[in-house]
Amino acid sequence: MNYNNKKFKPVQNADNGETSEETSFYYKQAGRILTSEYSGGKIEIGHLIGLVDDDGNIDMRYHQINTDGLLRTGICSSTPEVMPNGKIRLHESWQWTSGDKSHGTSILEEFTG
Repeated sequence: MNYNNKKFKPVQNADNGETSEETSFYYKQAGRILTSEYSGGKIEIGHLIGLVDDDGNIDMRYHQINTDGLLRTGICSSTPEVMPNGKIRLHESWQWTSGDKSHGTSILEEFTG
């Protein structure tokens, strides 16, 4: 699975997460290396970097600055699902490595536009 030039938006997130339907992720992939810049909603700017395995699972780290001016960091594991329309849905399990170090789950879906 290759995520290069794909765009994703959260469709579900835990209450302790900061991303929302207003957040857009722009993925780039070269070989196994995945990067993304994201923003929108409570996120002024964020970046992630990760590794993609042969099944499309992503092991990533992220950092972001929210609209309160706070720098937040975390880790995330993402598992892909190909939906009937051919788009990718990502099932994520994440944990903050800053702040309260709480954890949660989220779902992102590929979009065009």
